[in-house]
Amino acid sequence: MSVYVKEVYDKLSKKYPWEKEFLQAVKEVLESLEILLEKEPKYQKYAILERIVEPERTIIFRVPWLDDNGKVQVNIGYRVEFNSAIGPYKGGLRLHPTVNLGILKFLGFEQIFKNSLTGLPMGGGKGGSDFDPKGKSDNEVMKFCQAFMNELFRHIGADTDVPAGDIGVGAREIGYLFGQYKKLKNEFTGVLTGKGLNWGGSLVRPEATGFGVVYFAEEMLKIIKKGIEGSRVAISGSGNVAQYAAQKIINLGGKVMTLSDSNGSVLIKNGLDQEKWEFLMDLKNVKRGRIKEMADKFKDVEYYEGQKPWKLGKFEIALPCATQNELDESDAKELVKNGCLCVAEGANMPSTPEAVNVFLANKISYAPGKASNAGGVATSGLEMSQNSIRLSWTREEVDQKLHNIMINIHRTCYETAKEYKTPGNYVNGANIAGFKKVADAMIDQGII
Repeated sequence: MSVYVKEVYDKLSKKYPWEKEFLQAVKEVLESLEILLEKEPKYQKYAILERIVEPERTIIFRVPWLDDNGKVQVNIGYRVEFNSAIGPYKGGLRLHPTVNLGILKFLGFEQIFKNSLTGLPMGGGKGGSDFDPKGKSDNEVMKFCQAFMNELFRHIGADTDVPAGDIGVGAREIGYLFGQYKKLKNEFTGVLTGKGLNWGGSLVRPEATGFGVVYFAEEMLKIIKKGIEGSRVAISGSGNVAQYAAQKIINLGGKVMTLSDSNGSVLIKNGLDQEKWEFLMDLKNVKRGRIKEMADKFKDVEYYEGQKPWKLGKFEIALPCATQNELDESDAKELVKNGCLCVAEGANMPSTPEAVNVFLANKISYAPGKASNAGGVATSGLEMSQNSIRLSWTREEVDQKLHNIMINIHRTCYETAKEYKTPGNYVNGANIAGFKKVADAMIDQGII
């Protein structure tokens, strides 16, 4: 690290030593920026690094709600409004027992650069609660969402902060949250994205992150004169992102070989077909079942308890779509050994720093999540646009806009990496391009 970068990082790590995921994300970005900072001393002059690593605003509040037994439950709610230099704060709400301030700061920090790369006017933010929707009735989820919004509504708005869904927050939760916001504010506005299609939502929004990561991988493969058709693809996760990444791979002629959940992984010997995909959608979205049930249903599916997908076979493409730090150095070495050509992240920071180093050292086409999984927030931005003009675009129009955005993000990352003498390094390309736009806006707007 340069003296300046090390000074900023050391100060931050001493201040927040327990926020490991946040510090990991910051370190990765700052290390990439060293080649930019050498050429552009203005960023040090205006203390951009010191400013960009601290949220503009952090909101923490209690969420008391009544369960079905009439007992009062209390959770903690958060909203980290990280940076609004290029637009209103934009980022999801996560409901999961592991949610804490450090996790949300990591996600909000990544969101700054992800949103910048889309080319849309959106700042970075993130929020959520340690509430677990699993095992709760619809009524309990509604009661929690209403209680959560009773505080959050003071801090958000269509031109201030526009939350979306994330882990644990789907159409049901967005509906309850929006209904309470509308009641409290007495206005119907585009304050949340991921809304129902019949009340302001956008077509292709559920599919967007999964489709987007495949569109990005497709562009990476073109650079090395390869394609998705006929390729064996390992996907981790089995939630929204994994589901639609799998669907798009199938449509493009690829062979999806794996899926996973927190209990284990499945190897699909003949590849995921339409029948298996429809079973997966019902299993995860209706029955809320476990991935193991695919092996009970289909003869060519094998289940591996407690294992991740990366060591289950030979794959040309890997799409980690589950959660942070799920793919470690050992997994990366196995993928490289078995001929993997391309890794595109569908989750946020799913590869550990050691795994990323393995990919880069072996010249694997590797895309960080802030670039390759930006399709979800890009389509949220398109939903915001449709809400603003009170119009709805067709599925084909939204999908084409999403595809173009992902092509443009890839081009930006690729050309920026080449400009700064690190050709093919999408980490540097994404971080530098995403940072420059936000940092220049911060300088233009003064010290605020």
